[in-house]
Amino acid sequence: MLSIEFFCPLPNGLHARPAWALKEQCSAWRSDIRFINRRLNTHADAKSSLALISTGTLFNDSCVLEINGSDEEQARRVLEAYLTGAFIDSDSIPSGDAPHVAHPLPRSLVRLAPHLQHGITLASGIGAGTLRGWQSDNLKRYCQIPASPEDVTRLEHSLATLAEQLNHRLRGLDGESKTILSAHLSLIQDEEFGGTIRRLIAEERLSLAEAIIRNMELICDKLSLSASDYLRERVSDIRDISEQLLNITWPELQQTSAFTLSAPTILVAEDLTPSQFLSLDTQYLKGMVLEKTGRTSHTLILARAASVPVLSGLTVASLAPLMGKEVILDGICSVLVVEPNDAVNDYYSVAQRLADRRHQQQIKDAGLPALTRDNVPVEIAANIGSALEAPGAFTCGAQGIGLFRTEMLYMDRDSAPDEQEQFEAYQQVLLSAQGKSVIFRTMDIGGDKQLSYLNIPQEENPFLGYRAVRIYPEFADLFRTQLRAILRAGASGNALLMIPMVHSLDQILWIKQELQNVRDALASQGLRHTAHLPLGIMVEVPSVCFIIDHFCEEVDFFSIGSNDMTQYLYAVDRNNPRVSGLYNPITPSFLRMVRQIVTAAHRHGKWVGICGELGGEQRYLPLLLGLGLDEFSMSGPRIPAVKTQLRQLDMATCRALADKACDSRSAEEIEALLADFTPEAPPRPLLALETIVVNEPLTSKEQVLQFLCGNLAIHGRTENPLELEEDLWQREEIVTTAVGFGVAIPHTKSQWIRHSSISIARLDKAIDWESDLGDVELVIMLTLGAQEGINHVKVFSQLARKLVNKTFRESLFAATTPQSILDLLNAEITF
Repeated sequence: MLSIEFFCPLPNGLHARPAWALKEQCSAWRSDIRFINRRLNTHADAKSSLALISTGTLFNDSCVLEINGSDEEQARRVLEAYLTGAFIDSDSIPSGDAPHVAHPLPRSLVRLAPHLQHGITLASGIGAGTLRGWQSDNLKRYCQIPASPEDVTRLEHSLATLAEQLNHRLRGLDGESKTILSAHLSLIQDEEFGGTIRRLIAEERLSLAEAIIRNMELICDKLSLSASDYLRERVSDIRDISEQLLNITWPELQQTSAFTLSAPTILVAEDLTPSQFLSLDTQYLKGMVLEKTGRTSHTLILARAASVPVLSGLTVASLAPLMGKEVILDGICSVLVVEPNDAVNDYYSVAQRLADRRHQQQIKDAGLPALTRDNVPVEIAANIGSALEAPGAFTCGAQGIGLFRTEMLYMDRDSAPDEQEQFEAYQQVLLSAQGKSVIFRTMDIGGDKQLSYLNIPQEENPFLGYRAVRIYPEFADLFRTQLRAILRAGASGNALLMIPMVHSLDQILWIKQELQNVRDALASQGLRHTAHLPLGIMVEVPSVCFIIDHFCEEVDFFSIGSNDMTQYLYAVDRNNPRVSGLYNPITPSFLRMVRQIVTAAHRHGKWVGICGELGGEQRYLPLLLGLGLDEFSMSGPRIPAVKTQLRQLDMATCRALADKACDSRSAEEIEALLADFTPEAPPRPLLALETIVVNEPLTSKEQVLQFLCGNLAIHGRTENPLELEEDLWQREEIVTTAVGFGVAIPHTKSQWIRHSSISIARLDKAIDWESDLGDVELVIMLTLGAQEGINHVKVFSQLARKLVNKTFRESLFAATTPQSILDLLNAEITF
C-alpha cells in the first residue's frame, strides 16, 4: 500500500465540485483508494463524492490518500501531481458577493417615520409586493407507504428518470443555473447516494420512502456539523434532490396545489431549494426574506442572477403576523418596510426611478465607441462560454466576442454534442452579434479538462500534456464535426476560428488542410456554409513567439492567452502554492515578449488581441495599450468600466509607459511606474445640462435632496449619493437654506463628491422647505469637493445677492428648459 500526505488546499473545503473532481481522478485506477482526514479521523471511499463530502474536510486539514492495488505506483504519481496542482482549480465556486455593508438610512427616508424591520442584505436591490410565506412540503406523508418487493427496482427507475429530467433541463440552461443542476446530477449519479438507500432497504428493512428520507437525514446531519459555512449550506441541495426523487417515485403524493405567484410578492421562507426557486415566476417575485440561507447558497446565487433582492436576519416566526401586508424590501439599506404610507411609497418611487435611470446610463456608456482620448480605436470584446451569455455581453458594450469557449458544450455530459446541437449554439451567438465578430476557439479539452467519453489517460502534468490541438488528429471525426458546425453557422454572421495550444507550423498546416476538406465535403453535400472564415491561433506556448513571422504567412490574427503563457514562460504551475508567488505576467520578460509578438505581427499586417484574465485588468490597461495590442477580450461586466477608462488615455503617454516598463529590471519597478501613472480626468463644469432638472414630479424637500444627489451619481459626479445627502441634511439642521423669493440653496463641502457640481431643480409646484421665508419652487444645490479650491459659502453668497435683483429673478423663473437656465446662469454668474 502507498500513501500521499497533503494539506487540503481548497479555501471552501471539500464540497461537491472538488469532491466530484477528486472522485473522477481516483476512479480512473483499479486500486482501492481511501481518503482520510486526520483532523477529524474521518475515512471515505475516494471513489465516492458523497463519501468525500461527508468527511467534513476544511482548508489546510491534514489528509492522506491510501492506495492499494495493482496500479498503485502509477496512481500515486498521477494523483500526487493532481493534488499539488490542478486540485485547487476545482474549488472555483461562486464566492458570492462581498458581505453587503448597509448604507446609513437616508435622512429623507428616516424623516418619514417608516415602520422598519432591520435585516441583513444578501442580494441588493429594491422590490415591493405582498408578504407571503412559502408553503413547506411535509415529507412525513411518504413514510406511511409500506415496503414492497419492487422497492429496489422502483429506486433504479426513479434515479434514472431524475437523471434524465436533469439532463433535459440542462440543455436549456446556462450560467449559474446550469452549474448548480450539474452538481445535483453528479450527486444522484454517485454510487454512495443510491448505495446507501439500497443498504437501508436491505439491512434495516426500511421502505423505499423511509430509506430515501433516512439517507437524506444522514447526509444532512454530517454536513450540518461541518465547521464550513459552505458545506452546511449544501444541506439544501441534498434535500432538493431527495424531494425530487420522492416526487418522481410517487407523483400522486405531490402537494396538490403548487405554490404560484400571480401578483408582486415578497416571499418569506426558512430556506428554498434551487429547484423550488426555479419553479417561481420571477415576473412577480420582487424579493425574498430567507431565514437560514447563507452567502454561498445555490438558491441565493440564482436569486442574484435573476436580480431578485434578498434579506436574511429576520425569522419566519417574527414576520408571521405581517403576512398579507404590503411591504417594500430595501436591499440597499437592509430593511423591510412594512405597510408604507404614501410618503414612504413616494420615496421608493423616486429611488426606483433613479435606479432605472442609472442602469440606462450604464447601458448608454457601454454603448459608446471604444476610443482613446486621442481617438485611437481599440476593440473591446467579451469572453463567453455559451450562447446564452452573448446578449448580456453585448448589453455591456462588447464590440464582439473575443473568445467563445466552445469546450463548454462538451462538458458535464455523457457524449459529445452532435453537429446540429453545435450548429444551433454557434448560430445563436452569431445572430445575437448582429454582424459583430465572434471568435470560436475550437475545443480546448484533454489535459486538466477530462471528458469521460473520450477515455484519454490520466497524466502527471496535464497542463503540459495531451490537450487542445494535440488531441485533434486522434479524435479527427470529433474535430471535423465541430468545423462543420462552425462553417455552417458562419453563414449567419461574422465568424472567426481560433486554435488553442498551437506550438508548431505543422499543426496549423494540418488544421488548414482539415478545414479545406470539411469545406469540400459541405460543398459536395450542398450545405450552406461561409466561404470566409479568418483563422487565428492562441499564443500560449513561448516557442510561437520566435516564429511569428512564419505564422503570419498562414494565419490572420493572434490572441494572447496570458494565463497559460505566463506559466509556460516562467515554468510556474500557478495552482501550486509553493511556486504560485512566481506567477506574475507584469514583468519585463513577459512584457517584452508581448511587444515582440505585436511588433512582428503588425509588420505583416496582422492584428493581436489578448483574451486571458490580464485583458480585463483596469490597472494594466495603459501598459498593455502602450504595447500596441489591438483587441482586449474580458468578461462582459468589466467592459463598461474599461471603456470609460480607455477614453481617458492617450496612446503617446501609454507607449512611453510601456517603453519604460520594458526597460525596467523588475516587477517592482513596473508596479512603481503604474502607481505614478495617473492620467488626468477631463474637467467637468460646475453647472451642466445633466445637473439641471425640470418638471420632475418632486413634492417634498426630502424628495428634492434625494433626487438631486441620486442624479449626481447617475452622471458619475458622486459614487456615494446617500452619504452626500447626509452631509446636506447636517447643514440643514444648522440653518435653513431657503433664501426667500421661492428659492432654496442647500450646500455642502463634502468628501463624497467626485466632481464639484451645482444642481438645479425647477419644480412644478412650490413645496414646504420648513422655513419662515415661505415655500420653494426653485432649488439650487451646491456640492463641492472637500479639497476644492472654490469656497461654497462665497458661491452661496453670490447666488443670494443675484436673487435680490428682481430682473435676474424674473428671468430665472421665466426660464423653463435646462438649456435656458444654463445660458442665463453662465451669463450672469462667475463660478
